[in-house]
Amino acid sequence: MNISARQIDAFLALAAQRSFTRAAAQCHLSQPAFSALIRALEDDVGVRLFDRSTRHVDLTSAGENFLESARRIRAEMD
Repeated sequence: MNISARQIDAFLALAAQRSFTRAAAQCHLSQPAFSALIRALEDDVGVRLFDRSTRHVDLTSAGENFLESARRIRAEMD
């Protein structure tokens, strides 16, 4: 598993914003590029981190568990 700081930041933004559009804007990425980044992260960790619908985005149980680790990793990088 090779997770980048950019993927961690994107994950944290999406977990907070619960919107691909708002999270992409926060990360200064286009929405398609942001979606690809999240998809690559999910492929890297081997689990789906978000449940998506046309109206909302929610963390899966695996996403909730990953959120704690992502926050800790981000804090250590800072």
